[in-house]
Amino acid sequence: MEYRNLGHTGIYVSELCLGAMMFGAWGEPDHDVSAGIIHRALDAGINFVDTADVYSQGESEIIVGKALVGRRDDVVLATKFHGPMDVAMGAPGGDPNRRGNSRRWVVQEVENSLRRLQTDWIDLYQVHRPDADTDDEETLSALTDLQRQGKIRAFGSSTFPASRMVEDQWIAERRGLGRFVTEQPPYSLLDRGIEREVLPVAEKYHLGVLSWSPLAGGWLSGRIRRDQGAPQTRRAQMMPARFDLSAPANQAKLDAVERFASLADEAGISLVHLALAFVLQHPGVTTPIIGPRTMEQLESQLGAVDVRLTTDLLDRIDEIVAPGQTIGDDGNAYVTEALSNPWLRRRRTA
Repeated sequence: MEYRNLGHTGIYVSELCLGAMMFGAWGEPDHDVSAGIIHRALDAGINFVDTADVYSQGESEIIVGKALVGRRDDVVLATKFHGPMDVAMGAPGGDPNRRGNSRRWVVQEVENSLRRLQTDWIDLYQVHRPDADTDDEETLSALTDLQRQGKIRAFGSSTFPASRMVEDQWIAERRGLGRFVTEQPPYSLLDRGIEREVLPVAEKYHLGVLSWSPLAGGWLSGRIRRDQGAPQTRRAQMMPARFDLSAPANQAKLDAVERFASLADEAGISLVHLALAFVLQHPGVTTPIIGPRTMEQLESQLGAVDVRLTTDLLDRIDEIVAPGQTIGDDGNAYVTEALSNPWLRRRRTA
């Protein structure tokens, strides 16, 4: 396992980051099993763990906190805030002040995360998504105060468009505030949209990049193939439309997956290793976040750090999904209200 500078922070993190989204009710409900996966990852040399308050409504942070007892000083620990914590994700209702990026919520929720994680500090505290209702200066100011208080060491953003990444760097400079030092975007063989602007902006401002969903939500796990039918996984049960193989967008994904699987076979590696090695080899990416639910899944991913893709293989990957392009609907991570709300782009008439 190699270690890479997280942007220009001087904090060195493993080339694979262990994502904890699947620990708890969203994935593996057994805390001891989840802790075993975390311990195996640490023993393999992973020193970077990423979670979020909203994962299983705080349960993931609780599991991570218990698993790191006695090993906290050896781990770079990252978590996130933004999503609603009093209702399930996507559910209606709830207290509007128990979510978002306001100073009021940031200073309250960091204390909740510290308690759940059983730690006195968070190495990387991230804004999980942009908030249209809160000025970013408000959020940056609150995060700067938390950093000066020693409750967080650094802070970053997640799934921010390139334009907002630049704007936030300017805000920090103009107002004398701490700045985002990392960005966490989606990136995989099927979703290469960040190559257009997000990665160049991250490189310009020396941001560390923690890319999420390197296996495209399971599409590159090897379990979704044309001769196997729709996957019978928990994620597929939670989001059936995303894995409906009759949908045109998913047919396009499946075609690309089959071609990637053939490339992996020719190279003598697994599809999982091909997918992870592709992300690992981009010079703008610090570390991909792997999110295993089982020990078997973790073991199948660890070996990707030893894989190096040849120039010829990378060229053939570009022929399947061109640089900067996205197959299917994976690019919806950057769909803003300006795109989803038609009344924001239609002048009203009497």
